[in-house]
Amino acid sequence: MTKLADYQPLIEQIRTAGAYDLVAIALVEPAENQYLLKWKYASGNLNDRFKKVILQTGKGIAGMVFKTGKPLLLEDTSDLADSANLFNYPILIFERLKSMGAVPLWHNGRVAGVLLAGYRGSSQMTEEKLHYLKQQASKGIGELNGKELMLH
Repeated sequence: MTKLADYQPLIEQIRTAGAYDLVAIALVEPAENQYLLKWKYASGNLNDRFKKVILQTGKGIAGMVFKTGKPLLLEDTSDLADSANLFNYPILIFERLKSMGAVPLWHNGRVAGVLLAGYRGSSQMTEEKLHYLKQQASKGIGELNGKELMLH
């Protein structure tokens, strides 16, 4: 297994290779009777405010991807981030993201985190760029081996 410190150079490589403005990883922290997600690593971030936010399963971008185990593509976030919804999407607000994609990070058949990449300009995230994120996640990142549960 690789060390936790290996996450940072990996996400910096992903950000450079994909020409993203921001790449971040949220990891699961087991809590009593539920799972909490926290943004732990970021590259290209404007500040660290979003890292203080605790995300709950099913809420926000990371929470939805974690709960469903499916990628999420938002080509234009302006519709999503209206004033009534702002508190559900802190990373969009704090990092001024206008276009983003997020994929689950798998470890031994379970979702263990979320890999997010985004742009500060609208309509920059495409299916192809989301596919690149999926490829990176499936290779394994840091201690996460990228192995999904296979049902035959």
